[in-house]
Amino acid sequence: MKFLRFKNTEEKPVFGEYIDGSVFEIKGDIFGKYSVTDTNHDYADIAPLAPCLPTKIIAVGLNYEDHAREMNRTPPEDPMLFMKPSTTVIAHGENIKYPSHMSSRVDYEGELGVVIGEKAHMVERDQALEYVFGYTCINDVTARDLQAKDIQFTRGKGFDTFAPIGPFIETEVDPADLRIKTFLNGEVKQNSSTKNLIFSVPELVSFISKVMTLLPGDIIATGTPSGISPMSPGDVVEVEIEGIGRLINRVAR
Repeated sequence: MKFLRFKNTEEKPVFGEYIDGSVFEIKGDIFGKYSVTDTNHDYADIAPLAPCLPTKIIAVGLNYEDHAREMNRTPPEDPMLFMKPSTTVIAHGENIKYPSHMSSRVDYEGELGVVIGEKAHMVERDQALEYVFGYTCINDVTARDLQAKDIQFTRGKGFDTFAPIGPFIETEVDPADLRIKTFLNGEVKQNSSTKNLIFSVPELVSFISKVMTLLPGDIIATGTPSGISPMSPGDVVEVEIEGIGRLINRVAR
């Protein structure tokens, strides 16, 4: 099933289920009790919101060996974690704001996003997928020059609009081998598969849940493959993941 959020005709944010070009309004919360109604809209007529509102985004660094190599880093022995604040979240179609007052290099990072569905604390690997609601596209936008300058990644990863998410949450894909591509102005820049993740989705959910409690709607950004490069104002960046969809955003000054 494909879920999204949008504003209905009453300008009220609601969840919806996407089916063959139509979006059926949902009554309730997809992370709790809900029902799908008969009220529907053409997908082309709506503007998607971020498909969920995470309390936190837990991102994983250097989780593809080829990306570790291009960063001249050794792949980590344990998942390398950092966080992006909830204020980084924007939707498909919204603008990434280039923070030119602080940074002169801003990169895309196309990633598989894991959307948590159940409160997860001290979860074992063989049970981890039971706590996952679904999967989405996320762009871990990064001020690369600030990431290199600072000891921690908070500033380089934490600017407003630095976490485009969406447009859908897909609940019926296997995260073990999904083709992931990133396009910049129509040119393929990243092209890999989640089978190349160093730490798999179950490993990440389990590991992170033993550090911090994951709540429904929280997102794990699983890491980016090689092919990172800078973006400039006016550029269009697209993250496409097999079976999930395509996240499109423009860079604005």
